[in-house]
Amino acid sequence: MRSVFQIYGYLPIETPAMENLTTLLGKYGEEGDKLLFRILNSGNFLEGVESQMTEGRGQKAEDSDEGSQHKKLLPFIAEKGLRYDLTVPFARFVVQHQNEIPFPFKRYQIQPVWRADRPQKGRYREFFQCDVDVVGSNSLLYEVELVQITDAIFKKLGLNVRILFNNRKILAGIAETIGYPDRLTDITVAIDKLDKTGLENVNQELLQKGISQEAVDKLQPVLHLEGTIDSKLEVISGYLAGSETGMKGIAEARYLADYVKTLNVKAGFDLDLRLARGLNYYTGTIFEVKAEDVSIGSISGGGRYDDLTGIFGLKGVSGVGISFGADRIYDVLNELGLFPENILATTQVLFLNFGEEEERFCMPVLKAIREAGIPAEIYPEAAKLKKQMDYANRKNVPFVVFAGKDEIASGKLNLKNMKTGEQTAVEPGELVRILDT
Repeated sequence: MRSVFQIYGYLPIETPAMENLTTLLGKYGEEGDKLLFRILNSGNFLEGVESQMTEGRGQKAEDSDEGSQHKKLLPFIAEKGLRYDLTVPFARFVVQHQNEIPFPFKRYQIQPVWRADRPQKGRYREFFQCDVDVVGSNSLLYEVELVQITDAIFKKLGLNVRILFNNRKILAGIAETIGYPDRLTDITVAIDKLDKTGLENVNQELLQKGISQEAVDKLQPVLHLEGTIDSKLEVISGYLAGSETGMKGIAEARYLADYVKTLNVKAGFDLDLRLARGLNYYTGTIFEVKAEDVSIGSISGGGRYDDLTGIFGLKGVSGVGISFGADRIYDVLNELGLFPENILATTQVLFLNFGEEEERFCMPVLKAIREAGIPAEIYPEAAKLKKQMDYANRKNVPFVVFAGKDEIASGKLNLKNMKTGEQTAVEPGELVRILDT
């Protein structure tokens, strides 16, 4: 991933694991706020809590608001939280360093994030995200670039994936068309659960949130829409004809789809009008990537956010990015057996140890191999041969060198290929060439 990010001109940054709660709260929706890990204040914070609780004891029941009291106490208990994602800290970083960085600013970031979630397959309390974002430009070329980056990464990993996209403006137009323009968040949060809970449960949740049966019925054609990208856009254009915002979203979606057609993208690419991405800060194109051969949910996702930096004081700076879930991608690769056999082999060649004289013979050769950039080591003591070979096998070392008294006498090393079992007598000076091929 890092190599692909760099090819497209993105630079690495890191942000702290902890952020102020004021930075994190309200950016991920109500459900996201519930999953924030709050960090208990250190020192004598309980003194403030005790005094606040004492002040509230004399209040009349009708004057006491439990939720309000909780909000008053929260800063005393926890004023910081662990990163929920990398995008909001990135926005804070951009504002903090706005006078030092060039715009458009392209960065990638590979760090852990935390969610107070119930661990299960594909869901973790701590996991790595690999984010690539650009801020400071409204150009839809960056959406095109993110599709190319995504395609290049999964092509390198050998994964068969499907890139789904939608546009929040289209979703806003749908909310407007069914008569609830001010309930976009409620509608998108429900729709976002479609793959997890099914259509019936989504409809039920919408009704429970106060969306009328008539509006839910109006929404059904969108949730059932199938066909090619062009045919979907044609149908939804008629559906949203009365929504200016919705038509803008359609224009953006059509631009992206038409451009991607010309780029010979290997991954599947499709418009999914049910895709919502429940995070509140998305405003334009949204992405989600799914593995075709493993059922695990999305392994990547992102989108356009027009004014995320505005909440930190830097108005009118648009951004777009995509996040790759390293842990889920690892699970998919593992399930499909796509890791190379030597993925854990940090050592390319191990010199077996037969004694002090043999050590001294091997050390200059070992030095030359390391200077050539080939990872190599020597077993630290003249232990039993079985023990040394077990060590090589457990570390997946592809080659071992036998250099005993016979090898010293002949001036040649005995090189064994651990995969094939083949052994070859080689000159010390030839070893680098052989191992480097």
